[in-house]
Amino acid sequence: MPELPEVETVRRGLQPVLEGRRLVRVLQRRPDLRFPLPRDFVSRLEGARIERIERRAKYLLFRLDSGELLLAHLGMSGRMLLVDRPEETPLLPHDHVVLRTEEGREVRFNDARRFGFMDLFPETEAAGHRHLAGLGPEPLGNDFNGPALAAALAGKITPIKAALLDQRVVAGLGNIYVSEALFHAGLSPRRLARTVQGDRAERLVAAIRQVLTAAIAAGGSSLRDYVQASGELGYFQHAWAVYGREGEACPGCDCGGPPRRGIRRLVQGGRSTFYCARRQR
Repeated sequence: MPELPEVETVRRGLQPVLEGRRLVRVLQRRPDLRFPLPRDFVSRLEGARIERIERRAKYLLFRLDSGELLLAHLGMSGRMLLVDRPEETPLLPHDHVVLRTEEGREVRFNDARRFGFMDLFPETEAAGHRHLAGLGPEPLGNDFNGPALAAALAGKITPIKAALLDQRVVAGLGNIYVSEALFHAGLSPRRLARTVQGDRAERLVAAIRQVLTAAIAAGGSSLRDYVQASGELGYFQHAWAVYGREGEACPGCDCGGPPRRGIRRLVQGGRSTFYCARRQR
């Protein structure tokens, strides 16, 4: 599933095409994605101007001059693809929603697995929306710092890896970037969350910011279906320190490679975690 860097990269790719533009045509090719599309979806979007595109956690938020918000989640395989010449570019079978601007350009939401979804609701209802209410702080925002993370983790007896995947603790992190951040912070994914206090919390916050910033600069990590809005691949996967590198030598110490050293893999909560047992404590 695309994580924060991938969604942020898509947001930045859509900004110059959609922000300040009016939607002159909206095509809805099926009644539902993961969930049913909202009532009067097409008529409420057509004619509206997109004033601003934002990101909250792993969600894209399109603020409309009608006072409504269009919320989009990419799911497992969703893509927002820009099309400069729609007349010359046939629709694909899984292009489920199409947004055309007054300039004649299109953004096509393509989702083969249909785990993605869209919703449309009044902006005044955003704080209590079922997908937005209760989200933790943005990891690149000013509200996310060592003391705030330490307070959120206090008393938690779950492993730190699981705690960081809890969107109520910090918003937008997923399996890849949590593994990478824990490596750079020198913290074991097995460590109890409540023990990440003081200097450990400060190191972890710094590592999370470092990893996310680098991933965004690289256009995200292309894994399975993810591409940027331009159709280009991200390339941060080439900079992964531990994720997907089981058995390889650790890039942060001299522990060597297989068979008994190097990067290890364990399963936590049904997900693979990659780490160096020597470097991460």
